[in-house]
Amino acid sequence: MDPKADIAVIGLAVMGQNLILNMNDRGFTVVAFNRTVSKVDDFLAHEAKGTNILGAHSLAEMVALLKKPRRVMLMVKAGVAVDEFIEHLLPVLEPGDIIIDGGNSLFEDTIRRTKYVEGKGLLYIGTGVSGGEEGARHGPSIMPGGSPAAWEHVKPIFQAISAKVSDGTPCCDWVGEGGAGHYVKMTHNGIEYGDMQLICEAYHLLKDGLGMTADEMHEVFKEWNTGELDSYLIEITRDILAKKDDDGAPLVDKILDTAGQKGTGKWTVISSQDMGIPITLIAEAVYSRCVSAMKPQRVEAAKVFKPGNPKFSGDRKQWVADIRKALYASKMISYTQGYMLMRAAAKQYGWNLNNGGIALMWRGGCIIRSAFLGDIKKAFDKNPNLDNLLLDPFFKKAIKSCTRSWRKVVSTAIKKGIPVPAFSTALAFFDGLRSERLPANLLQAQRDYFGAHTYERVDKPRGEFFHTNWTGTGGRVASSTYTV
Repeated sequence: MDPKADIAVIGLAVMGQNLILNMNDRGFTVVAFNRTVSKVDDFLAHEAKGTNILGAHSLAEMVALLKKPRRVMLMVKAGVAVDEFIEHLLPVLEPGDIIIDGGNSLFEDTIRRTKYVEGKGLLYIGTGVSGGEEGARHGPSIMPGGSPAAWEHVKPIFQAISAKVSDGTPCCDWVGEGGAGHYVKMTHNGIEYGDMQLICEAYHLLKDGLGMTADEMHEVFKEWNTGELDSYLIEITRDILAKKDDDGAPLVDKILDTAGQKGTGKWTVISSQDMGIPITLIAEAVYSRCVSAMKPQRVEAAKVFKPGNPKFSGDRKQWVADIRKALYASKMISYTQGYMLMRAAAKQYGWNLNNGGIALMWRGGCIIRSAFLGDIKKAFDKNPNLDNLLLDPFFKKAIKSCTRSWRKVVSTAIKKGIPVPAFSTALAFFDGLRSERLPANLLQAQRDYFGAHTYERVDKPRGEFFHTNWTGTGGRVASSTYTV
């Protein structure tokens, strides 16, 4: 059997199939394999009919069709399935061959797998692939990390199939060693959670606060998509609001208000807690989905705590403008927090992340793609060591222009009983960030009072800790300090 295939893809769910078809369209010869081999024949007889795609009915047959170094991409469910396939592949592959995990794996698993596979003499890549079914078929955002030596062997394929920005630059580049690729993808998904929640809160304000119909809101989002909020998620929200059910009523109004999640948002929040980075907006977005799932309790609580009149008073056109600014300001906070998290992770795991390059990778193909990311790239191009996105001149000016509307929207929503957890936590974070002095001095005194946890003093050098015997009856020994 003559080895003639450039890459193999294992897993023929919709993402795997679409990536294979994308690779075929770009001139690469692909071998398709699936644990249930009947799916291979079905794929070749239907979606892949008339293409150069090859099918394999065993891993040995698949490997025999591949040019060296062999490149095998797993598009299977994250978790145990990935580890199982690695174990099945190791005996049939050779040193220098490359195993690629294209699923939504936890970055810590990717760190572990990279070390394990490299220890067997092979190379490993854990890559984020964003853009859903459509992106996989026509051009996703791809975020590879793992064994650096593997990059040159997959770069031509990945960059060819990825989305492109206006000048033709591919939305794919090497992210870093170990789990860096999957970490960046995880953070992308966390920001996605935040973006979606913010848009939902804007929708809630337009619907209940301003009493707008779905058609009216469709026009609002259509207009918003032509300005600074121009993005894939605003675009699809525009389309969703225009969609009618069979009876002519807005379909969105008939969808049950309980949201699901697959775990990447939760992983992002857990990682942020491990590193002490306050991604409060993403956390609130995750918890908002949890609150939405409490439908029976919410129905009962609504009977007990009857809502008042949610309608906003005043000029509707001005309110729409204010809500747009509140959404834009909150979006800036979401990305600021996401980049803070990646900066901390890079430091902890020794990754050299290109923040501007990451913004470019997210500029096309992925779910959070937006014009806004171009401004982020410019900020990091000007200052690669930028500590905080809000300190960039463009974002400093932009957020200042929004704060009056932002406060107006959040305060009015609170008065009217319309929940805006992401808008309000974004504002709280902003106010905390711009406060030179916070009440944590009292908190430290409390901790020292009940637990002898010590504190630092404003009139002494940082790193020098003190303990006070607050009651006169405590001991003289202080507890050890702990800093996140």
